[in-house]
Amino acid sequence: MDKIRILVVDDEESICEILKFNLEREGYAVDTCLSAEQALTLDLRSYSLILLDIMMGEMSGITMAQILRKRDDTRNIPIIFCSAKGSEEDIVTGLDEGADDYIPKPFSLNEVSARVRSVLRRSITSSSKEEDPVTRIETGPFVLDLNMKKCFVNGEGVVLTKTEFEILKLLISKPGVVFSRDDILAKVWGPGVVVLDRTIDVNITRLRKKLGKYGYKLATRSGYGYTFEP
Repeated sequence: MDKIRILVVDDEESICEILKFNLEREGYAVDTCLSAEQALTLDLRSYSLILLDIMMGEMSGITMAQILRKRDDTRNIPIIFCSAKGSEEDIVTGLDEGADDYIPKPFSLNEVSARVRSVLRRSITSSSKEEDPVTRIETGPFVLDLNMKKCFVNGEGVVLTKTEFEILKLLISKPGVVFSRDDILAKVWGPGVVVLDRTIDVNITRLRKKLGKYGYKLATRSGYGYTFEP
């Protein structure tokens, strides 16, 4: 059976070596790169997860993440930022740029291992629900193609991050049902993941902007959560 492949991108060679050694002990196949530029020369489609530093050389981890989220072949690869920038604002910004998780440095290897397992579990679960016959959700001007992981509004494609897509899919699949932040956290991020309430709000705000004049369909129920207006 093929091992799950992980790519570590960090300009500190010692961190690359430590993460590679620790993750390989847990059974993963791990490659490392010392720059975003070097990483972008690889066939990134072969990786199930990317651990990405933010503050590197000429190209930052944020810029690399933005590039990956715009490419059809890498859009859905999970990304975990590992960065010395650890303020709440830094974490929210990182998640807002499409990361699936964010680990401030210095970190413990046990925490990294737990976060890696959690993100991989969510990714595998969301991509392997073959028993679900629904491959397309349509309501009003909205179409969600669950196989292609694409959103269309009035026939025009709307580029969403994986997190945005999963939140919209959750809300739009049950119009009128109010989902609390805890509901959204459990269903989109999965159990055992620490996410700030602000992170969910940021994703909803960004979704509304991307949906343009239909952004109002993602309604707030003060004190309760969010719903998709029927």
